[in-house]
Amino acid sequence: MDHTTNKDYHHLVLKPNFTTRKEVYSRVINLQEIQGLTWRLMIQNVRRPSVFVSGVIQPLLWLLLFSALFHNAPIQLFTSTTRYSNFLGSGVIVFTAFTGALNSGLPIMFDREFGFFNRILSSPIYSKSSIVIASLASIFVSGYLQVTCIMYTNHLQGNIIRDLKSIIVILIILLLLSSIVTVVSLILAFILPGHIELLACILLLNLPILFSSTALAPLAFMPSWLQFIASINPLTYAIEGIRYTYSNTYSLQDTVFINVWGKVTLEHILSTLSITSIGTILISFFCISHKFED
Repeated sequence: MDHTTNKDYHHLVLKPNFTTRKEVYSRVINLQEIQGLTWRLMIQNVRRPSVFVSGVIQPLLWLLLFSALFHNAPIQLFTSTTRYSNFLGSGVIVFTAFTGALNSGLPIMFDREFGFFNRILSSPIYSKSSIVIASLASIFVSGYLQVTCIMYTNHLQGNIIRDLKSIIVILIILLLLSSIVTVVSLILAFILPGHIELLACILLLNLPILFSSTALAPLAFMPSWLQFIASINPLTYAIEGIRYTYSNTYSLQDTVFINVWGKVTLEHILSTLSITSIGTILISFFCISHKFED
């Protein structure tokens, strides 16, 4: 009995379990990688302020010009808002986050072309998935700053958010949408051969996706084929969710809008965006590990 106990004791002493220590060490290294890569992208944004400024000015021009152009549109017949500027404000907020996220693949593409991306891949980083997470973090920071400017402009126009809970829901919706679009842009940056092809894809996707959503007009204004496209467009779900929280005291079970399949609640919007976001992130992890042999 004593011999067995001594044997087990020597076994534990001579063969300690380093698994816990290794897991803690890997988490620390992974966080350091994400922090370093995110900080590098943020420094790039600070050194190129024109990108940030143009990302604010363009949506502001859309908001001012389209609000003036469709000022007399009978928007109150099909929505709960009475002014087209209030209706458009939510679409411009989503458009701001969407445009910034869609351009997120350009830094990765330029790093690939200039050779810096090879240095990142050849460095002893714990996981190459840190590149995706760092890009997401950088886009969230810059996107939220841009969206804050648009939301303040909406506030000046009389489109006021009701309470703090509404702000949190809006930020969550923008977070989910930005992650979806950012990951798609990163996947294109990993797959396409150069920045010319990436810019062509961005230009091809930007306005058609915007106009096939409810950013500028409600579903009732659209023909049946465009209503179907808008019903599967993630921008439509984000826009309608934000638009509803702007103008209503809400609960997750409230009907936000009606698409070609029926009633859509705020809970459906959040779950749809969450599932799509998780799916695209997992696909991006697979793409980067498969392409660069993580």
